[in-house]
Amino acid sequence: MTDALGWRLKLGVVTPSVNTVVQPEYDDMRPRGVTNHVARIHIPDRVTADDADFEELVRDIDRGVDDAVERVLTCEPACVVLGVSIEAVHGDPKAGEAILKRLRARFGDDLRLVHAGDAIPAALKAVGVDEGPVGLITPYQPVSEPHLRAFMDSCGYDVTTAVHLRAPSAVKIAHISRETLQRELKRIAAERPRAIVQFGANMCMGRIAAEAERWLDLPVIAVNTATYWHALRTHGIDDQADGFGQLLARC
Repeated sequence: MTDALGWRLKLGVVTPSVNTVVQPEYDDMRPRGVTNHVARIHIPDRVTADDADFEELVRDIDRGVDDAVERVLTCEPACVVLGVSIEAVHGDPKAGEAILKRLRARFGDDLRLVHAGDAIPAALKAVGVDEGPVGLITPYQPVSEPHLRAFMDSCGYDVTTAVHLRAPSAVKIAHISRETLQRELKRIAAERPRAIVQFGANMCMGRIAAEAERWLDLPVIAVNTATYWHALRTHGIDDQADGFGQLLARC
C-alpha cells in the first residue's frame, strides 16, 4: 500500500536497537516517493569480546525479530527489509528463507521479506561477478567466519581472504573508523579477489565502498547498499543514484 509521501513504495525496516547506521544509510539512498519506516529489534548493547559473546548477540537479535516485524507491519508496508546481515546467514546458508517461513506462519503468506541472504548474491551478479574468489570484511568475531564461508560457498563464491575487525560491542561497530576500513580494504584487494563483500549492517560502509571501487578497481559490495538496492529493484524502482557505488549508479 502507498500513501501521500510514499506514493511509489513504503518499506518497513527492522534493525537492532543498537544500530545507528542502517537508518541514515537507507535514508541517504531513498529515492523520491519511497519512504522507510523503521522498527527496532530490542537488544542490549552486549559486549562482544569473544566468540561466545558474539553467538549470544546473534541469539538476542533472533529473539527480537518477530516482535519488531509485528510493529512495523501496522503501517502496511509493501515489504519488510531485514536491516541486519548476520541473521540471514547464521547457522545455515538458507537462514533467510527459514526466517521468512517463520514470519509467514505468524503474519500471513503474503508477507514479503528482503534480506542480505538474497541481496548479496543478486548484487554480485548485477556487477558481473557470478562466481570465483571474493574477500570479506566484517566487524564480527572470528566465530562468524564458518557461517559466512558456508553462505558464500552456497552462492558459488570462494572466500580467499576474510578480515574480522572484532568490534568490542554492538554499538561500537558503528565507531569503526574510515581509516581502518580503507586500510583493510587495500589489504584484501592485494589478494586480487573478483570482489570484496562487507557484512555487518552497523558498520558505516556505503560511501566508503563506493570510493574504494574507484581506487581498488574492483566491486566492493556494502551490505546496506546491496540490501536497499535489492528492495528497490524487486519492487520496480529503477532510479539510479551517485555516491553508493555502481549498484545504485548503473544496475
